[in-house]
Amino acid sequence: MPDVWIGLSAAARRRNWWWTGFLTLVYAGTATAVTLTEPTPNQWWWGGGVAVAWLASLFYMVNRGYGRTLLTDSGMEFRTLVGRRSIPWAEITRIEKRQHQARSAFWWDLQVVRVRGRSLTIPGAFTSRVRDAEFEQKLGVIQQCWSRAVGG
Repeated sequence: MPDVWIGLSAAARRRNWWWTGFLTLVYAGTATAVTLTEPTPNQWWWGGGVAVAWLASLFYMVNRGYGRTLLTDSGMEFRTLVGRRSIPWAEITRIEKRQHQARSAFWWDLQVVRVRGRSLTIPGAFTSRVRDAEFEQKLGVIQQCWSRAVGG
């Protein structure tokens, strides 16, 4: 089996950047509103708190947008901005599509459930579109590689 890369397409990465920009504008507006309306002694603490939350969100969005997964004969290799992790096929019990819901949004990602029950999100495989063919294709490729590797 040749190695297969799972990651976001250029269009999906561009959408992720648009959402990152939107999130930045929301945090900038919140920080501005908080620092202008808070009494003078506390305004910088509140503004600093919003800035720290924004940095954490920015890191999450960028890391999520550039994370990729390499499917090999031996297992899956997760590659993100800050680390790499390898999971052998024998350690995987199932691959799940999970739906997440926020107040006004839904998104889906793929997760690997390992033998010990702990699940990990697969980098490079998420969507906010209903019935996204590219996302479903990634799920199919991962499940096919997994079933081929474990002999099932």
